[in-house]
Amino acid sequence: MQKVYDAAVIGLGITGAAALDELARRGASVIGLEAYHPGHGMGSSHGDTRLIRLGYFEDPAYVPLLHRAYRNWRSLEERVQEPLLHITGVLHIGKRDGKILKGTGLACEQHGLAHEWLDADQVRERFPVFALQPDEAGLFEHQGGYLLAERSVNAFLKSAAQAGASLQYGQRVLGVEPGDGGVTLRTEQGSIRARKVVVATGAWIAELVPQLREAVSPIRVVVSWFQPRERFLTTPHRMPVFLREDNKTGEGSFFGFPMVGSDGIKMGRHAHFREPIANPDAPNAPVCERDLELLQDAIDRYVPGAGGIFSKAMTCRYTMTPTENFLMDLLPGQPNVVVASPCSGHGFKFGGVTGEILADLALDGGTDLPIGLFSFDSLHG
Repeated sequence: MQKVYDAAVIGLGITGAAALDELARRGASVIGLEAYHPGHGMGSSHGDTRLIRLGYFEDPAYVPLLHRAYRNWRSLEERVQEPLLHITGVLHIGKRDGKILKGTGLACEQHGLAHEWLDADQVRERFPVFALQPDEAGLFEHQGGYLLAERSVNAFLKSAAQAGASLQYGQRVLGVEPGDGGVTLRTEQGSIRARKVVVATGAWIAELVPQLREAVSPIRVVVSWFQPRERFLTTPHRMPVFLREDNKTGEGSFFGFPMVGSDGIKMGRHAHFREPIANPDAPNAPVCERDLELLQDAIDRYVPGAGGIFSKAMTCRYTMTPTENFLMDLLPGQPNVVVASPCSGHGFKFGGVTGEILADLALDGGTDLPIGLFSFDSLHG
């Protein structure tokens, strides 16, 4: 007789890995399925670092979830005996009435987060790698920092395996067929039965959840690394992670990291050029001159104290929703299917709490955590 798992998780990037771990540690019999391998370059969870912050300009409603995420990241570190979350503070730079500073300030005030307002001269004195215009300011939020990305995914997978989860790599799920009492997963190697399924396949999510074909848009993103001429100024003790409004175009933002590894300072633009990915199975388009010109110009203008010399560049993917909020909900009409797309380029930091949310949805059909923004009903705003 075919085994019936309590739950199956499809996709083992940060979201799926966290869900698998939480389900296994709650005692559920669970299987995780990944079409490729951990840290593969076709997804959204590879690479060295991801930014984490409490002062959330996107919406103050995210902050309670971030508090929970921080707690759970520390718990994961204890389980695997490895440091993953590193606090440097995060410096937000832009105009005081701009989206980033105004929104971050509101979140800090509403939730009592430790922060400092700095004028342009104060930023330059304290963090000399950055350049500001006279009409710009900085908001330094003390609890920001970075996560070690691939190590975090592997930590969740290690913890899940230790709790009894079955992990299968190189096994692609071709279809999800809900039925009475559970779900059948059609894979390249056969079928798998589970009472519940969590679909967390990133850029491929619309292939298994066709209701999302017009609602989610995978896009190509490029990040680059630059070797500093003055390394002392760019260590995590001297240079925080940062978010920076683009004062050249008047819209959009850049993000960056101090020297974490040997490759240098990391920098990227949120959503890059918003280039759609028509076929998620196709290899990522190579980094081109246009990509490098954008990022070289940005580091020269915004982080001139680093004296950036190009080191390398890498592509990754965002899976964007219309509102750029997450989607974590039961599939309408199918209570055995949990759909997970905590994405739009700002979801990795929530891995500490998304696993908890998705396990609640799969095992209990709901959660006490505040996820009202993330429903199918809220998908289009």
